This record gives sequence, structure tokens and C-alpha cells, in this order.
Amino acid sequence: MSNLSDIITSKVRIKILELFFSNLKELYHVRGIVRETSEEINAVRRELTKMESDGILRKEPRGNRIYYSVRPEYSFFGDLVSMVAKTTGLGKSLIEGRNKIGKVSLLMFSGKFVKLKDRKREDDVDVLVVGDVVLPELASIIRAEESKRGREINYTVMGRDEFEFRKKRRDPFLFGILLGSRVMIIGDEEDLVN
Repeated sequence: MSNLSDIITSKVRIKILELFFSNLKELYHVRGIVRETSEEINAVRRELTKMESDGILRKEPRGNRIYYSVRPEYSFFGDLVSMVAKTTGLGKSLIEGRNKIGKVSLLMFSGKFVKLKDRKREDDVDVLVVGDVVLPELASIIRAEESKRGREINYTVMGRDEFEFRKKRRDPFLFGILLGSRVMIIGDEEDLVN
């Protein structure tokens, strides 16, 4: 299975990226990052300094501590969000369990789901799965993630024929999903929209 170590050589940087890009709203101080990553404080400080000077993170003093957070305006912000979504949490579980859940041709997360934003409407879809899916296996993986997150994950499953039919008919439900921001976990975005 692919992971961030395929392209990033620093294991400390990988852990820090996964921490920040899995929890985009969070602010972390150095000792909190050390606790979360189980890495040496000097290695963490070195990576934080480099990531801050590269524009990935911003720092802000609060009281006697310095807190770090992700900079959404960073050029590769969306790319890092996508990579971390595929290598951690639900994305990782779905990719690893791909054979168990059936023949999935497309799997996407909504941008709001990945960025941990609240859904505007209760019927907004967090995860779209297209293919021949073994529903109990998929539901099991999703339930495990729901218990970790402490909130319901709204997902929709469609067969490839139903997906293509709804796309041709410009189905409002499907187009609502396709017009939003998304992160492709399995498959190609071009196959999703064309």
C-alpha cells in the first residue's frame, strides 16, 4: 500500500503532516505535537521551523506558548489534504479493505468531510461509493470510523450502471454531490465527472 513515506523521507515530518492535515481545525503547541507523534522534541522543533518557513504552517504566540496551525493558502494545501485523506483514517481503511468491500471503481469524500466542516443539510453526502459493493463490509468500516469521530458519516452507494444513468439524466441528487469539492480516494476524478 502507498503511503507518504513513498515521497517524503522524514518520518517526523510525515507524522506532523498527518497530525495537522487529519485535524485541520486544531492548533498544536510543541509539547502536544511531541506527545501525539512520540518523536524527540528537537526533531519536532526542527521540522516545525522548516514547515513554517516553507509556508505549510503558521505559528502564533498565546500566553507563554507558541501554537501551530495549517495555512489553507499554502500552494499544495489541497494536495496534502488529499494525500493524508488517503493514508490515514477512513481513507486508509477503505483502501486496505478494498478487496473485502467489493469491486469499487470510484470512491470520493466530500471536501467538507475531509476538512471536518459541518454539513449544511442533513442529506449532504460525506462519502460516495460507485461499484459492486458488499454493503455489510462497507458499513462495518464506516461504523468503526463513526465511533472514532463521534459523529455519523452519511454515505451513498451506487452501482456503475445506476451512476451512469443518473449522470446522463442530470439527477439533482448526484449533481449536488459532483458539484461540491471532493477528494478522490479510489478512481480518477475524470471518470467521476465525464
